Amino acid sequence: MSGRESVWIVLKTAIVALIASTVVSHAADCPRPDKGGTARVLAVDPTAYPRVGIQSFPQTLPLEDHEVVLTFDDGPNPATTSKILDALKAECMQATFFLIGQNASAHPALVKRIATEGHSIGHHTFAHPNLGHIDTASAIAQIDRGISADELALNGKATTVPATPFFRFPYFESTPVLLDMLQSRRIAVFGADFWASDWNKMTPAQELALVTGRLKAAGRGIVLFHDTKAQTAAMMPDFLRYLRENHYRVVHVVATAPGRTVQRAP
Repeated sequence: MSGRESVWIVLKTAIVALIASTVVSHAADCPRPDKGGTARVLAVDPTAYPRVGIQSFPQTLPLEDHEVVLTFDDGPNPATTSKILDALKAECMQATFFLIGQNASAHPALVKRIATEGHSIGHHTFAHPNLGHIDTASAIAQIDRGISADELALNGKATTVPATPFFRFPYFESTPVLLDMLQSRRIAVFGADFWASDWNKMTPAQELALVTGRLKAAGRGIVLFHDTKAQTAAMMPDFLRYLRENHYRVVHVVATAPGRTVQRAP
């Protein structure tokens, strides 16, 4: 073996070691004491909690005081979803993203990023119609086409059986037939306990004041944002810092196997 070959082997070994240590370092980035973090994971059984969110239903998730579930609708959108993901990553927090199928089809790499960074992926139809204003067959087709598009972007396989069986109605407009259909398929329907009203035009500072005021009044709950809104993306680092500084705890919702009860983990 020549001296040059020996030097190359030593250098290559050092590079591999550096890459390995970098991966370990990134894996250890969360949790960190200087960040808000995700307080616990709540596995939701759709048979036990078929419909949650007191703005639409009598029942919500079993959250304790100062616990918050972060949810985002209508993405993914590269210009804004990426910024929200950056903010969540900086604070070591996990959320649930309810995707529109046509957006997932257009941006599959962003769908994969959402999942890779540990967030849950729910479903929000293919094209965001008001399902309460169209016939049942068309509404079911919108639900299934959206799930199929999301699953194709995420896992490379089009299927109407979602990996994470969470669904949110556009405009919160449901019908009894659609609710029963989703329940029969063990897909949990998410409403919200309060929201940021970010479909209205406002500054990031105004949105922050509005949503933190509603959070103070509610004390806990599922909060709805839209990751397609520039004002929300701009506000999100300040909102997540507010959660940390005011001792709110982020709960990450995931799906559990059918027939099991809600599981709690630290």
